[in-house]
Amino acid sequence: MKLLTLEDFVPFVNTTFSAALTAGNTEFVLVEASPLPAPPKAQLMRAPFSLLFRSAAAVLFPQQTYTVRHSVIGEFALFLVPVAQERDGFIYQAVFN
Repeated sequence: MKLLTLEDFVPFVNTTFSAALTAGNTEFVLVEASPLPAPPKAQLMRAPFSLLFRSAAAVLFPQQTYTVRHSVIGEFALFLVPVAQERDGFIYQAVFN
């Protein structure tokens, strides 16, 4: 599988991703894709970036690696961390560095 970059996700902000859970699938909407600062003089395989997803599920999903699917990007593993609670669900972050 190719190394995913920020450019792979930017066109899909405000689109739905599906994550496989033990009890079935749940949907996450990509709400932000943004670059992160790179350490000075670092020789990185890709520029670091962050993704924020919103889930309208009433339950908080634990921090862990999920198998995620998108209709265009395909299937890949993503480590999601819950970072905020909203009135209508939760925000999760994935950091690529």
